[in-house]
Amino acid sequence: MTQDQLKQLVGEAARDEVLKLPAGQILGVGTGSTVNFFIDAIAPHKSHFAGTVSSSNASTERLLKHGFTVLDPNDVVQLPVYVDGADEIDPQGNMIKGGGGALTREKIIASMANQFLCICDSSKQVPVLGHFPLPIEVMPMACAIVTREMEKLGGKVALRLQKSVREDLNQTPSQAFVTDNGGWILEVNGLSITNPAALEAQINQIAGVLTVGIFAKEKADVLLVSNTTGVSRVLL
Repeated sequence: MTQDQLKQLVGEAARDEVLKLPAGQILGVGTGSTVNFFIDAIAPHKSHFAGTVSSSNASTERLLKHGFTVLDPNDVVQLPVYVDGADEIDPQGNMIKGGGGALTREKIIASMANQFLCICDSSKQVPVLGHFPLPIEVMPMACAIVTREMEKLGGKVALRLQKSVREDLNQTPSQAFVTDNGGWILEVNGLSITNPAALEAQINQIAGVLTVGIFAKEKADVLLVSNTTGVSRVLL
């Protein structure tokens, strides 16, 4: 199977999962290529849901094109489930997220949900987080401050550029990737994240950090994971 076929497979499994919800619920929808397959899979069933809450402008546009109602999170008290992917997930359901740059909004929507349903292929499963570069969304003026603090923790820091080009911070960040919130993304390599909850709390306390892409407080509750033999459902 190709990577896209694996993503489509798990997206369709997530569709079947959320259609078990009673009609008239509001659905939390994440961001990324796997989620795009999920959105396309649930599109024929949009009347089953009263509306959606989206974690990015890109997902909002895709949902609207399919005819979904997209609600402002401020107008929603609670969500039964939030469906999103992961860049890495460990056996406890802790994740690294933010490869698509929507980590802050993803964490906000995840905090509103009774259940986090993570959808991914088996290549995202790891014993310890940290091989995938850890994204940190920061205010642009705080890049140098946050970089120094992450270097103290043993990380090698680079600024994410547009079109996924990597650049050292000592060079001119003229083509910085800009998030939907107007923030920049720092990517940190070289960390072995053995205590995700503690490191998440520590990084979030650094001045200028909007959020770090460790999802330990808002970890996954259920994992749907695809491989060449099908999709497995794992309670975390």
